Amino acid sequence: MNLTLKVWRQNGENDKGGLVTYPISNVSEDMSFLEMMDVLNEQIIADGGDPIAFDHDCREGICGMCSLYINGEAHGPGRGVTTCQLHMREFKDGDTIFIEPWKAKAFPVIKDLMVDRSSFDAIIQAGGYVSVNTSGNTQDANALPIEKEKADAAFDAATCIGCGACVATCKNSSAMLFVSAKVSQLALLPQGRVEATDRVLNMVRQMDLEGFGNCTNTGACEVECPKGISLENIARMNREYLAASLTGK
Repeated sequence: MNLTLKVWRQNGENDKGGLVTYPISNVSEDMSFLEMMDVLNEQIIADGGDPIAFDHDCREGICGMCSLYINGEAHGPGRGVTTCQLHMREFKDGDTIFIEPWKAKAFPVIKDLMVDRSSFDAIIQAGGYVSVNTSGNTQDANALPIEKEKADAAFDAATCIGCGACVATCKNSSAMLFVSAKVSQLALLPQGRVEATDRVLNMVRQMDLEGFGNCTNTGACEVECPKGISLENIARMNREYLAASLTGK
């Protein structure tokens, strides 16, 4: 395939940035999208240019690093896949492909397609954990009986990889799908109930401090989430937050 790529280039948070056009030829439909980006960078380097900076790590849809906004969609066309799982067979010969970073106040651009997602780390540090004394013998995980429905819901919430597609997709740059998944995976389990009140209050407070917007229930986040995290988690977090705010319990 022969393609025209319009790639966002930006040298840091304070640079204006803009789209730069790159023609690329002989792209195999069996390539992953990131392999195609590798070929483009080899072409740019051979021409004496500065390669395009983009995040990647596992390339197996696990780590959430490969976060690109492709043709107006987080992680590109298709559902339930990350950018590294996207293959060039999804495009046609002669297509023009727009490639941009996540654009949100809380995700400042580091360079080109790379953004700083440490705001997510700050939210997790505010309460996305269970405090336990690990000295001595720890209790077996299966020693605490948990309803299957709750166990399944907790597991589903825990599949969130923190890629930020929900933020990039939301018209308000809301992080509520991410935060609610991290709240839910612990709130549904007995080990997490002990700190449930402080957890939801602290994580929501940190989310607001990081500059994320509010949820208006558009539902785009659930549609674009590569792991299919449900909006039900946002409803659960809202209930947790209301109860914690009114009663402290």
